[in-house]
Amino acid sequence: MKQTTLCYLDDGSRYLMLHRVKKAHDASHGKWIGVGGKCEADESPDECMLREVEEETGLRVSRWRYRGIVTFISDTWDNEYMHLFTADRWDGTLASDCNEGVLAWVDKNDLMSLPLWEGDKLFLRLLMDERQSFFSMKLVYKNDEMASAKLDGHPMIPFTT
Repeated sequence: MKQTTLCYLDDGSRYLMLHRVKKAHDASHGKWIGVGGKCEADESPDECMLREVEEETGLRVSRWRYRGIVTFISDTWDNEYMHLFTADRWDGTLASDCNEGVLAWVDKNDLMSLPLWEGDKLFLRLLMDERQSFFSMKLVYKNDEMASAKLDGHPMIPFTT
């Protein structure tokens, strides 16, 4: 299982989102996601998130929360454990160009109208609920369609996105 990170920079009313449009063979091509990437050898999830955010955005995160872990199972793509973060403090200047796609601040009220993975809609709702503690989510995809979802080991049936 590959290990990845995903971080949503939160300015209070908006998240910094990445529209994945620059790589042809990208599992998330055309989707909007947070920023992050694959963990390197001997790198903790926190270290990976900090490095990936700076590489993709030019911003250096100074305060973050480790919010959850998402297990992705797919019959199309590599399975992965994704370490999920939010950040509310950073410094630096937002990069004008990102080799992964287009960066944009998106109002939280508009998120669900974007082309998102169905599972992302589930965990984004949890991230926006500040009362939500650390969680474990398992998302199973078949042919890029969500087949099942579990939250903290319990089926989310029927799951709504």
